[in-house]
Amino acid sequence: MRTYSFMTVLLWSCMFHVIHMMPSQKRTNKHSRSERITGLSENDGKTLHRTKRGWMWNQFFLLEEYTGPDTQYVGKLHTDQDKGDGNLKYILTGDGAGSLFIIDENTGDIHAAKKLDREEKSLYVLRAKAIDRKTGRQVEPESEFIIKIHDINDNEPKFTEDMYTASIPEMSGVGTSVIQVTATDADDANYGNSAKVVYSILQGQPYFSVDPETGIIKTALPDMSRENRERYQVVIQAKDMGGQMGGLSGTTTVNITLTDVNDNPPRFPQSTYQFSSPESAPPGTPLGRIKANDPDVGENAEIEYSISNGDGSDMFDIVTDKDTQEGIITVKKHLDFENKMLYTLRVEATNTHPDPRFLQLGPFKDTALVKISVEDIDEPPVFSRPWYLIEIDEDAKEGSIIGQVVAQDPDITKNAIKYSVDRHTDLDRIFNIYSGNGSLFISKPLDREEAPWHNITVIATEINNPKQSSQIPVFIRILDINDHAPEFAKYYETFVCENAKAGQLIQTVSAVDKDEPPRGHKFFFELVPEFAVHPNFSIVDNKDNTAGIMTRRNGYSRSKTSTYLLPIIIFDNDYPIQSSTGTLTIRVCACDSRGNMQSCSAEALLLPAGLSTGALVAILLCIIILLVLVVLFTALKRQRKKEPLIISKDDVRDNIVTYNDEGGGEEDTQAFDIGTLRNPEAREESKMRRDVIPETIFQIRRTAPLWENIDVQDFIHRRLKENDLDPAAPPYDSLATYAYEGNDSIANSLSSLESLTTEGNQDYDYLSDWGPRFKKLADMYGGEDSDRD
Repeated sequence: MRTYSFMTVLLWSCMFHVIHMMPSQKRTNKHSRSERITGLSENDGKTLHRTKRGWMWNQFFLLEEYTGPDTQYVGKLHTDQDKGDGNLKYILTGDGAGSLFIIDENTGDIHAAKKLDREEKSLYVLRAKAIDRKTGRQVEPESEFIIKIHDINDNEPKFTEDMYTASIPEMSGVGTSVIQVTATDADDANYGNSAKVVYSILQGQPYFSVDPETGIIKTALPDMSRENRERYQVVIQAKDMGGQMGGLSGTTTVNITLTDVNDNPPRFPQSTYQFSSPESAPPGTPLGRIKANDPDVGENAEIEYSISNGDGSDMFDIVTDKDTQEGIITVKKHLDFENKMLYTLRVEATNTHPDPRFLQLGPFKDTALVKISVEDIDEPPVFSRPWYLIEIDEDAKEGSIIGQVVAQDPDITKNAIKYSVDRHTDLDRIFNIYSGNGSLFISKPLDREEAPWHNITVIATEINNPKQSSQIPVFIRILDINDHAPEFAKYYETFVCENAKAGQLIQTVSAVDKDEPPRGHKFFFELVPEFAVHPNFSIVDNKDNTAGIMTRRNGYSRSKTSTYLLPIIIFDNDYPIQSSTGTLTIRVCACDSRGNMQSCSAEALLLPAGLSTGALVAILLCIIILLVLVVLFTALKRQRKKEPLIISKDDVRDNIVTYNDEGGGEEDTQAFDIGTLRNPEAREESKMRRDVIPETIFQIRRTAPLWENIDVQDFIHRRLKENDLDPAAPPYDSLATYAYEGNDSIANSLSSLESLTTEGNQDYDYLSDWGPRFKKLADMYGGEDSDRD
């Protein structure tokens, strides 16, 4: 609804009167009236006169939004020069002249041609002038006047935003400011109450209120809870005219959200929880989740879980899932069904960010009871230790027990257990184990210098359930015994100068030993007893595992003796004492005055003898011819080479000549001529062996006939001894003829024909006593079969 006010427009007419003025005088109207000066031409000779005229204007006022049927009359322009005869013409220029404002050029009446809006333009500046139609001259100078648009209440208040968003913490007190809204009115605030805005609330009561003058929205109810209602929509009205009836109004919407505060403690939905776990669950295994409810959100709902007490606080743990705010119960230590079957925990849930303003509401935590039952499973055997360390001397005999491992079934049934050695860790089968009691013993000789440590794995398996097995590492350390003799640390190239003096040091020797005595090595050096008092050299023990070779006389001659052999005995100090003899080769060399070696060759002595160059060339040619002959002889021998009878290098059988004669023994002299054995000529002494090609043709040594020897056994032993002591014989026994059967063997028959008549397993332990030739059979048949997989 709009209200229009009308005002009377007064047009003041301007009166013109002429004021005579002297040429030297000048007058100015203090009201800024214009002056017109009329002058005469120079030929007229008349006196000049000044005509005084003045426009007296007030502001023209015009109502905006005029809706009448006719144009709105603004005012009238008039001058006293106008006689009403139509000779004057009024012209209007300036803002809106000719479009918004039109003037009657005859009468000077001004009308508004269109509806005006003060909010678009509040005043217009125009200029008016009157001219003579006949002469076209201005009868009045151009004057300026203002048309001001008078305001009416045609604009409603408008808010700066169509929709407002605000938030306030829940549980805020009454009168807490939420947000301020602002509305503006385009009407003239200086004229009436058209622009005076008053605020009121249309929607949102009784929760909120608004200040009518400032537009500040405040809470109207105490302790508003976000958990009950989080969002509110408030509608605010702004009305002009001071809120009176007939004023224009505008509205806006304010969305208010209650933000969360930590005013609610966590609460478990139930007081008791039940979980179960197999006893084989490793540490860290999750058993279940529990959750305490907290209606708050964000960090106000963050919960920390802990175990406050209970008999399982050492066996279990609880961690908080930050994403779901749940407590995850996990296994902390290994469980044992046989030890304890049920655990009870008291779990506590606590807010991590409590608000001190609401602590009076009560403790911000809650507790619940958790019961965990342990389930029994079939567990593998458990060893008494995590690993075993066994030490044994390297000279321990085969079959000696070196230690024992112990494992047992942790289940209530206590199943029997058998032991075995993982052969992947003992490929040489040096160790074995008794399957019944876990005792480890040696199967092969030990050598610390070859392998000081042996790391094997022992497996314990339940007999009733072979799938249940466990293994344990066993570290076997071989302890050193003094079984190696010391020897020279290296090969020494020793020389003595021909001009050496007695007591001169020519070489320092040291020794090494493969053994490692606990107190360290200590070596002693001395000459062999046969050379205890050597006429040429002596040895001095330095007491630091080294010894010095000293000369015992002045001067040595290469022409007499170019090389000396000095045997030295090296002892250690461990038990049992070991010693070895090393021979030191000492060459006699020519040296300068400083003792530096110049030549050690004995042939160099012949050079000063005066041999000519031709003689030396002849000697060289002879040597070349001899070498050629040797090469030709070797080539001829290779052409006559025959294939050996024994092809395989592994065939080490005795070379025995087999006869088909099967006599009746020694007493049967008719079937076989035993005299052949007593005839030394029966042996083909000049006949070479056909199974190998000898590198050198040895001269077979003839022995004295043994016709007087009646015992054939003694005869054969004599022949064996002769061959063993013969340096020209091959490096193994080779006897062409065997005829002596000998006494009965102490070994029983190896035939298995009678094995069916015996009950039980055969005892083959006696094979170990037959010597190294039966070691293979002893390994195959001897001992207990304790490590079969």
